[in-house]
Amino acid sequence: MEDRLPVSTGGVTWHAKAGKWRAQVRQRGENHHLGVYTAREDAERAVENFREENPSTRLRKLDSVRRNHVRCYDERTLIAQRAQILDVMESGVKQLLKLTTASGKALRCSKDHAVFTPDGWRKAGELQAGDHVMVAGTAPRPSEALVPPSLRRGIGVWTSMQRKRLIKEQDACYLCSHMFPRDELELDHVVPVAMDLLKALDERNLAPACKNCHDMKSATEQGMGKRGGKIAVAKSDVVLNIEDDGEEMTYDLSVAGPWHNFLADGVVVHNSYNEESGRYRELQPVFYVPGEERKLVQQGRPGKYEFVAGTPEQHKTVGAAMEESYRRSYEAYQEMLAAGVAREVARAVLPVGLFSSMYATCNARSLMHFLSLRTKDERAKVPSFPQREIEMVAERMEQQWAELMPLTHAAFNAHGRVAP
Repeated sequence: MEDRLPVSTGGVTWHAKAGKWRAQVRQRGENHHLGVYTAREDAERAVENFREENPSTRLRKLDSVRRNHVRCYDERTLIAQRAQILDVMESGVKQLLKLTTASGKALRCSKDHAVFTPDGWRKAGELQAGDHVMVAGTAPRPSEALVPPSLRRGIGVWTSMQRKRLIKEQDACYLCSHMFPRDELELDHVVPVAMDLLKALDERNLAPACKNCHDMKSATEQGMGKRGGKIAVAKSDVVLNIEDDGEEMTYDLSVAGPWHNFLADGVVVHNSYNEESGRYRELQPVFYVPGEERKLVQQGRPGKYEFVAGTPEQHKTVGAAMEESYRRSYEAYQEMLAAGVAREVARAVLPVGLFSSMYATCNARSLMHFLSLRTKDERAKVPSFPQREIEMVAERMEQQWAELMPLTHAAFNAHGRVAP
């Protein structure tokens, strides 16, 4: 369905299926659809005329930064990257705080804005003097000479041998979250070999990545292999003072993933992205189709049923029916958008099988409670019967948590997988 994906250029969007340019403007929280045009120049002129007749400070602010880039950070490696600005959203008049750090960084933000800390994301209003936040810093550039060519080749061979086992026939790229067949995916070292050689042969450090994302990430990592110099990283800095700083109109940036953060006045903060909203952006055609490992048949009475594997014919029927339904619903969604229907209305035709992306934070206890409810494990004191799809998400979360907090994870299992 790639031919139905839009290519955005400001207030003008190309709709490949209709073969026309769609002109639209978002102002003061409302979408204004200005029609569809055969010529791009006509669509751009409609947008310009609307903005001249309906001046808005926020629109001028949007035009000045949209498609520009900001510094963001890989939250696993803390290495600086660049992310494209997708939007600027007015968040209303809010009470502001001024946060000052020992290195002289001064951040003004609302109390509910999330700030990156060594322990994860925290609201600015929860921070106190003496807490630590992540700020812009530098570190010595790793040397590729630490990894001999012969060892690097061996790591590459070992990694390629894990592809069939660790990549499903249809799997998601961990960087862009889009689904691809196995042949279009590579196994990527999440923490680069040049950063941590001990993780080079750790399969928990491997994740599927599409070729485009893999090539871009590899190109970024090549610079890390040069001897000498420094690289930009996020570093911990202590908060010296937090004080009220009046009330003002506030704005949030939305930046492209996979890391939804940006550098504001030298401090790493979260962007306004939480869960992908069909009200504010055009949803992409990324849908869920059960793999062969998903058991399809339910047996037994309510409360004591179990799932058993489906037949090849059943899997084929499910896959074909879902794909056809997804195509038809997404075509209807695109047709309504092309006709000027608001995104929040047009999205009603999209099925629950549409993938959504979100960013969430929690503490270890909350995560343990979630895992006790959404995973099925023989060690659990309290049985749980989660739907397989949410269990797949929970398994990925537990895998990451076990790596970050191995002692707490071991205690969780030893005590019957019950949250304290």
